[in-house]
Amino acid sequence: MALILIIETSTAKLSVALARDGKVLASKISDEARLQASLTAPFVKEILDQAGYSVKDLDAVCVGKGPGSYTGLRVGVSTAKGLCFGAGIPLIAIGSLDALVAGSGVREGLVVPMIDARRMEVYTAVFSPDGEQLTPVEAKIVDSGAFATELSAGPVLFIGDGAIKCASVISHPNASFREAWPLAQDLAPLAEKAFEQKRFEDLAYFEPFYLKDFVATVSRKNLF
Repeated sequence: MALILIIETSTAKLSVALARDGKVLASKISDEARLQASLTAPFVKEILDQAGYSVKDLDAVCVGKGPGSYTGLRVGVSTAKGLCFGAGIPLIAIGSLDALVAGSGVREGLVVPMIDARRMEVYTAVFSPDGEQLTPVEAKIVDSGAFATELSAGPVLFIGDGAIKCASVISHPNASFREAWPLAQDLAPLAEKAFEQKRFEDLAYFEPFYLKDFVATVSRKNLF
């Protein structure tokens, strides 16, 4: 029965949870978008205090590894690695798309999690209801022909912060859309399974799954 702290910072919603044996003991979700840098560490302390534990009681830390926001992922992974280094415990990393599937509640058909990548592009893959990944994760530009094969086979739930914008493009009776975010609490059973299987990351070399390279832009405004 492992005590695992879970951190998810890949999208606009920051969430932290504490779970034992795959069951959530405490969780917290940000009410404001994109405050990972300032709120992740305080959320961790608040969750541990609420449940009556400290970092030294943890058996592992699990982090949502992406894809998603470059800055958010850096904050989450850096926080998780720092806690693991300090406490001498293993790091678990699980895909943020997996978190969306785990929280979908779907029992039949297919699940297509979508994390917004701006404009009509999303980070996505196709999953079965039980969480099996059926296609590689990709940065996909969504058009009217997207996921035609999957939709012709039966019901498909498109879920995530990138799903709603695709509703006007993907028109099919088998398609349904739900806005959602990867949440730490939904990773609890997956984190416990990874712990039991000892699927741990190398603390020194682990990096978030960005999928695309970070591109810095130069402001066109004259600063001086």
